[in-house]
Amino acid sequence: MPDNFRYEQNGPLATITFNRPERRNFVNLEVLGELENYIFQVRENREIRVLIVTGTGPAFCAGADMSKLKEVTDPAERVSIFASRSGQAPRVIGRIFDTILRLDCMTIGAVNGFAVGGGWALAAAMDFIVAAETAEFWVPEVELGVPFRGGPAEVLAKRLGPWRAKEAMILCRHYEARELFNMGLVNEVTAPEELMNATLRLANRLLALPAKASTRTKHSIDGVFIGPRLY
Repeated sequence: MPDNFRYEQNGPLATITFNRPERRNFVNLEVLGELENYIFQVRENREIRVLIVTGTGPAFCAGADMSKLKEVTDPAERVSIFASRSGQAPRVIGRIFDTILRLDCMTIGAVNGFAVGGGWALAAAMDFIVAAETAEFWVPEVELGVPFRGGPAEVLAKRLGPWRAKEAMILCRHYEARELFNMGLVNEVTAPEELMNATLRLANRLLALPAKASTRTKHSIDGVFIGPRLY
């Protein structure tokens, strides 16, 4: 299997790590397919009670590779290029996000760096977010002339609320981790070198709780926000 990720399991704790630091952990159809396989693996493994998702290098996940669009000035051509490169991605992304949102295990996004576009939405799909104080969050698509929609947009809209969602996804505003913490959209902010220690402390707190009670409470809360399937 390609080395786009590192997957580790230590008893009831699993970790999926984006492992393409030289590409800012961008995603394409190959990467999405690999991520989906790992998420399905977690879903089917009843031993796993906590899943951590994190990244290597300067980015948590920089979403779709939009670099080529910056070289194109014609709006119609930008949309055409984006649509041709997306292919089957929206349906795969919908399945991934929907599966994450409905996992029985607890999920933690350990955001080590840039969380951009779908990468921010992926972090927002987790039950908890621990972020390095240097992490940044934004959605660049509209500024590049392409729509931000589908599963990632739905997840962010539900987490942010309509006004903040429009600010983030239409005005393409950048947010720092501390600002999102103050808005109630990140659970904890740490020094970068303390990120995984803080994440593991949270994971151990979750593992110490009665499994059925915490899982049923999680689904009760999420039932208010998730709604119909995303694909």
